[in-house]
Amino acid sequence: MKTPTNPPSSNVPPPPSNFAVRISKLPAYALFGLLGVGLISCGALLLSGKVEMLPPNLTPDDVMHGDVTHKIAKQLSKAWLPEQAADLERAASWLLLNDTGTRVRVGCPDWLFLTDELKINRHAQDNANIKARAVIDLQQQLHQQGITLLVAIVPDKSRIAADQLCAVDRPATLSKRVVSWSSSLQQAGVSVLNLAPALQSLGASAYLRTDTHWSEAGANAAAQAIAAQVKAMDIEATPRKTFEAHAQAAALRPGDLVRLAGIDWLSLHLQPKPESVAATQFIEKQDAAAEGADDLDDLFGDDNLPNVALIGTSFSRNSNFAGFLQKALGAPVGNFSKDGGEFSGGANQYFSNPAFTQTPPKLVIWEIPERDLQTPYVLIIMKTQAD
Repeated sequence: MKTPTNPPSSNVPPPPSNFAVRISKLPAYALFGLLGVGLISCGALLLSGKVEMLPPNLTPDDVMHGDVTHKIAKQLSKAWLPEQAADLERAASWLLLNDTGTRVRVGCPDWLFLTDELKINRHAQDNANIKARAVIDLQQQLHQQGITLLVAIVPDKSRIAADQLCAVDRPATLSKRVVSWSSSLQQAGVSVLNLAPALQSLGASAYLRTDTHWSEAGANAAAQAIAAQVKAMDIEATPRKTFEAHAQAAALRPGDLVRLAGIDWLSLHLQPKPESVAATQFIEKQDAAAEGADDLDDLFGDDNLPNVALIGTSFSRNSNFAGFLQKALGAPVGNFSKDGGEFSGGANQYFSNPAFTQTPPKLVIWEIPERDLQTPYVLIIMKTQAD
């Protein structure tokens, strides 16, 4: 008796249905359209001349490590379609995964930190040494003109508010970089003030939760420490003035880290908890005798101009730091700081400015964030009075 055998199974898939055949080209058309719109938007940006293809000071190191292509890609990401896609991706990542992208890290609830503070920079020590040498050279040039330089280092938010990092890791190798860099300057005769001790007494309250910068409490503490250092250096800030501080009504303060995370366009209840800040307004107190003397000075010279210049970054332009500094010094301050200036942007802008060449100060206070100490160096260009 024969055992029945099953027919051999076929590996050939069944033919697609008529409906599947009709819609099979739709994904290809959608992808083609998406790529086309992206190409047009990026092309329009290229033709606008707003994209710098090659940096002015191109180095082999930039090429080998992909810095050139990274900068081009970053500029092209500002085109319309990439920006819209990035916004949607950022919102989905934040709402679903509590992820804030590559530039911002999430610490304890409602606390954000800048990734740049946590990075181990390539050639970190070499960069720090070059920057220290640049500051020393600048101090020597200023000294020849009778100008004193005071360097004030702003510690990282992740250093002072370490108790709010939670799962965010701050590399241990960063713990000594301020002390090490400060020591190299002090040994060369440069006056340096590490603001960390002044801010550590405040703890996390020295900084804003959703912003890179210090709070008004932190800015005030830093200003008081700098004023004490200026007094210890036997320098008198002039012209002498009195400033009154008036607290304004509390208002929402948008955090720059929320913007860097790409979620600032979401409604407030979907963002990290917004901060409410009562900003301080500083008013110069005037009396009739002083006002008459000021008018006379303005007629015959520059004696009434501030003899203290402040250069630096957005720290000097946030949380009323310049106002607190003026009040602590008892004199107006020329604020020449630059948003996004990093290590030397504010210095380059000021030392090539007629404000420096025509009316040089007696004291230059240079505010430098800790996170910029080991980044690549940009040359400081200084014009003297003789130039």
